[in-house]
Amino acid sequence: MTEPTPAAPDTSDWKKTPDGIAIPPPSPNDVLYEVRDGVAWVTLNRPIVLNAMNKNVQRLLLAAMERAEADDAAKVVVLTGAGRAFSAGGDMWAVLYPDDAPAPTGTEVQSRIWSLAKPVIAAVRGHAVGQGCELAGVCDLTIASETARFGEIQVRQGYAPPMLITPYLVAHKKAMELMLLGEVLDAHQAEAAGLVNRVVPDAELESAAAAMAQKLAALPQNTVRLNKALTNRVYELAGFRDGIDWHTDKRLHALATTPDAVAEARQKTRQERGWNEFKQDRDRGYER
Repeated sequence: MTEPTPAAPDTSDWKKTPDGIAIPPPSPNDVLYEVRDGVAWVTLNRPIVLNAMNKNVQRLLLAAMERAEADDAAKVVVLTGAGRAFSAGGDMWAVLYPDDAPAPTGTEVQSRIWSLAKPVIAAVRGHAVGQGCELAGVCDLTIASETARFGEIQVRQGYAPPMLITPYLVAHKKAMELMLLGEVLDAHQAEAAGLVNRVVPDAELESAAAAMAQKLAALPQNTVRLNKALTNRVYELAGFRDGIDWHTDKRLHALATTPDAVAEARQKTRQERGWNEFKQDRDRGYER
């Protein structure tokens, strides 16, 4: 029996980009939480904008992780994205819905995942780029479908990485390729580089994540949590905390805040002519 096609959302009151793309408003359902068989499934739920991260998503995602930490019914967490992407990174159209309420930064959310006592598995399909790449990277284990794509593409638009996790996951030369060039890796390239633990067919992503979670859930939990803490400790003793806290370094902060004519021109294109022209300008030379 064929599944019915979901009704298209009513976008009549949604705000639009300069080129007419409708952007959904923040919703309490932007992050979903469900426990099944001892596993907390946390789902980024903005599929129309490829689960782009804004303040609302960051609040909800942090709350979901705190809930999972305290939830005795959950031994393992699986983080995934609704629709055809894990996350396309920071929401470049968040300005359409002004939000001055307090919210954690992306680094604070991802640091909480790092320090969570329970193991967190990222189940990735489609794009995991920019902040989405870092979010998948900071999870303890990452399973990717064959559709997955990973990359620190912020450099193309003049942004620094909010969470400096990639250099801790891959070799130096590959880190330079990702960070300096903003290259995007397919799932198998990401696995070879060390960003991904395993690659599965797209249709098997959820079942593979569930199987890995169940294996973790069946193990002695104190030892699982101790081994996560011990592994993280090795990186922390090697300077991980100082590395991700690069914003407090005066020299790096000065570099990050120095005006850049190319970046400013690209942002002007986005603001005045919209997403499509901005994307063409940003991704020229990266068409593969």
